[in-house]
Amino acid sequence: MSEQYPVLPGAEPFYAENGPVGVLLVHGFTGTPHSMRPLAEAYAKAGYTVCLPRLKGHGTHYEDMERTTFHDWIASVEEGFEWLKKRCQTIFVTGLSMGGTLTLYMAERYPSIRGIVLINAAIDIPAIRAGLAGGGELPRYLDSIGSDLKNPDVKELAYEKTPTASLLQLARLMEQVKGELERVTCPILIFVSNEDHVVPPENADLIFQRIPSAQKEMVRLQNSYHVATLDYDQPVIIERSLEFFAKHAD
Repeated sequence: MSEQYPVLPGAEPFYAENGPVGVLLVHGFTGTPHSMRPLAEAYAKAGYTVCLPRLKGHGTHYEDMERTTFHDWIASVEEGFEWLKKRCQTIFVTGLSMGGTLTLYMAERYPSIRGIVLINAAIDIPAIRAGLAGGGELPRYLDSIGSDLKNPDVKELAYEKTPTASLLQLARLMEQVKGELERVTCPILIFVSNEDHVVPPENADLIFQRIPSAQKEMVRLQNSYHVATLDYDQPVIIERSLEFFAKHAD
């Protein structure tokens, strides 16, 4: 599927070639690389080789997104993973929201991944399930879910509408990933905002309980909403994730 709209300014992917340890970053549903850019730049500055792809159908127009499936989004992440594999011996993956869902998918499928960092990752959103199971005729587009930030001075670059067809794809992706959590055995660092108006914080507890990894840690963010990577706790996420990479890279 080719996209019909140009890439929005600020939604471009980000790459940095540095050392032998790589980090793949994955942005969220209806979002763009913009939400993960500060982390990508901080990881690159710390000497990591970094790949932050733009998911297919994202960062252009919601009509482009409407024509994609979750398999397209997975393919975008796998392309980034292949780019890193050509350059790095060791690879970590970091994801926000649906990016966290896709990060879990990668850890379920690729045991060579050294460790993963999840930020308000989504595996079960009851509101989506209820809406899609309602049986009634749903509108083609719903309101935007982007920019759930505590900091009033920051805005996330995200679509102003959410295609209902894409929500169905997200629901299928979450269901598949949730059903295979026991396959995640690598070290995992989970960030969860205490207040999140998009993904219920209970998702983090469910992931933490269900994955069998021997090395797992949860960090609760006190001062951010859903898009924590652009919010007040951004320095905490950067600092703790860099510590995690350093600890598990060897």
